[in-house]
Amino acid sequence: MNKVILMGRLTRDPEIRYSQGEGQMAIARYTLAVDRRFNRNSDQTADFISCVAFGKSAEFAEKYLKQGTKIALTGRIQTGSYTNKDGNKVYTTDVVVEDQEFAESKANSAASTGDNYQPAGRPSPASASAEGFMSIPEGIEDDLPFK
Repeated sequence: MNKVILMGRLTRDPEIRYSQGEGQMAIARYTLAVDRRFNRNSDQTADFISCVAFGKSAEFAEKYLKQGTKIALTGRIQTGSYTNKDGNKVYTTDVVVEDQEFAESKANSAASTGDNYQPAGRPSPASASAEGFMSIPEGIEDDLPFK
């Protein structure tokens, strides 16, 4: 079985490309910084894991993920190799994303990354109703990553 579960922060904004041909498909690449457990010297270190998402997952990454966002993802490890322009064989290891989701609230994310990022067209927390739910603006249903 090849199954990976990771939680970490994006080291930079996702890099988005689209495949060639008729049925263009989005491809998103990003690196996830995943904290290791403390070692004997009490130094905290991280692993930097290359991730690639395809199709709807890539479109989600393009639209909602940015540097510093903490996410949890599941996927599978995929290895490969290619010959670079110098004729050297290069080996690759990526996590192919099957599912990704936010791992903290936007307020916690803004506090930890030091900014107050609010995507355009999204309601602010101040617009929450008395029951604690946000009201969804008219016509935004098609833009939601879930239904």
